[in-house]
Amino acid sequence: MAAPAVEGAAVTALRSVLLRVRHAAERAGRQPERVRVVAVSKTKPESLIREVYDAGHRCFGENYVQEIVQKAPQLPEDIEWHFIGHLQSNKVKMLLGGVPNLALFEGVDNEKIANHLDHAVSSLSRNPLKVFVQVNTSGEVSKSGMDPSGCVRLAEHVKLRCPNLEFSGLMTIGMPDYTSTPENFRVLESVALKRGCRLSPSR
Repeated sequence: MAAPAVEGAAVTALRSVLLRVRHAAERAGRQPERVRVVAVSKTKPESLIREVYDAGHRCFGENYVQEIVQKAPQLPEDIEWHFIGHLQSNKVKMLLGGVPNLALFEGVDNEKIANHLDHAVSSLSRNPLKVFVQVNTSGEVSKSGMDPSGCVRLAEHVKLRCPNLEFSGLMTIGMPDYTSTPENFRVLESVALKRGCRLSPSR
């Protein structure tokens, strides 16, 4: 009896988040339907993901290669999978080969991983993979991401040197206590506006 309660709670929580996102978008003068919520399902069982899927959600994110390559084949093909965070270059082919419906990679944090992704997409004859460049706006050594001063150069490398990748914006992860999160996103916005990049913040 405990499992259904947990699964029901996940769907309820998702609906609450979607409602808050809608209200926030409206207050900011944005179209709510243009804001995408990624349900990060790391460490969660496939049964829970399917419960959220059955409630109508299609966009899920994972942080661990081993998890996503195990889960993705067991779940519906129309799920839009996002991989979030740092990826070791020796796991690129495992990720792309194991998740044909990987829709977005968040995020590229150096030229080496961009090159590995580009070559793997080509060798697997996949459609171009959408990617975000991850920017470390909080300066935390525990976080991956390019320093703000170098993110535009990395974005240009993706655009000009990686034909099998589609640069889709910038992303950052604010500090967990939220005290500096507004400043983190202001830094990202400043970089994007100065350089003309598409801004795609991620929390």
